[in-house]
Amino acid sequence: MFGVVFPNRSFPMDISTFAQIDTFHWILDMNTFVGEAYDQVTEICIFLLNSFTLPPDKALAVYVQSPGSPFVFCGAVTIARPSAVLSLPWPEPGSGSVLPQLTADAQQLSAKIGVSVEDLASLPSLDVAGEKRIERLAMKVGENLFNFMQSFCGVDGSKLIVPMDILDRWFKKFQEKAKRDPEYLKGFAL
Repeated sequence: MFGVVFPNRSFPMDISTFAQIDTFHWILDMNTFVGEAYDQVTEICIFLLNSFTLPPDKALAVYVQSPGSPFVFCGAVTIARPSAVLSLPWPEPGSGSVLPQLTADAQQLSAKIGVSVEDLASLPSLDVAGEKRIERLAMKVGENLFNFMQSFCGVDGSKLIVPMDILDRWFKKFQEKAKRDPEYLKGFAL
């Protein structure tokens, strides 16, 4: 059905590496893979195998869970997007209301990666980390513009007064910096 690779950390692994919970859910216990260093695994590449046909309205969703925390959605693949490299934003351990079962046979809490077949329409976004990167980029560019404008502002009561050509001046300066220093724009991507 699907395979995964942890970039720079593993060879391709198929579905047999995961424990199947039911027809549509699989779990990879990170203790068996990396032990307590699960948070050093920051990316996963998930891909559909050629012989598997996922219905067009379904997706394979990827989730991560730190010990004692709830699952957090990372992204998904579909028949139209059969592979993806997803960031793994591990939540803080113990940050949720997930409590260990108080039985003699309770398993030790460990980090997990979950994969499930879900309705595509019910998922928030196929690439959560990509959207967050775009949001951070927009915020940094906006902050740069605000700081530039602030240095040319005048105050009239409760209003800031800026020169009419301030956006043109800022954009030219922004372009010049980007041309002079190729690393300049990389600082915005963080």
